[in-house]
Amino acid sequence: MLKVLNENYYLDLDAIEQYINITSLTGGPETHINVVKYEVVKTMLEVIMTEDEEVDEALGRKSTGLTIPFKLAFNTLLNKKLINKY
Repeated sequence: MLKVLNENYYLDLDAIEQYINITSLTGGPETHINVVKYEVVKTMLEVIMTEDEEVDEALGRKSTGLTIPFKLAFNTLLNKKLINKY
């Protein structure tokens, strides 16, 4: 879990699955994935999971603790409810 502003966060895998539209086209074993959403979410998750700086409690743009890609990825995933408070 990621602790920011004294709150613990987790990845909501069910929400991620729904967001990238993993659906069966024929009712069979074949599935359809929204490739653009998949790649963007995948990249944002990689950014969050590979960040090696200390977590900035404010996540503000003037802070020096975290990179801009981390802040953008975290806030986007939080806004889309793909990261939730525990």
